[in-house]
Amino acid sequence: MTERLDIHDIDPTAHQAVLAMERYVRESGLDPQLYELVKIRASQLNGCAYCLDMHTRDARKAGEEQRRLDVLSAWREAQELFTDRERAAFAFTEAVTRIGDDGVPDEVWNAVAEEFDQ
Repeated sequence: MTERLDIHDIDPTAHQAVLAMERYVRESGLDPQLYELVKIRASQLNGCAYCLDMHTRDARKAGEEQRRLDVLSAWREAQELFTDRERAAFAFTEAVTRIGDDGVPDEVWNAVAEEFDQ
């Protein structure tokens, strides 16, 4: 897989900002497996093979089951494999990733607010 551009080479300060956000989220106490599942779902929506490869490897290292990775793109139809918290996170991830389409619907916001704190 080939990157079109290397953000670190183009603007190291931009890359540092991205890494700072990554550190913040990782240190927030979010479960590492859920963190990777969210990254995978966003990468699926964005069609980014590089990110999918990276995050699925990281998810497996964090102990994620291959079966859940296999059906993540159809999480709504595999409710028995994902918790309410995970499903709320996936819905929110989809809404934020596609924010230009419809924003974040109230229904999605309310579900994620029930499962996560501010």
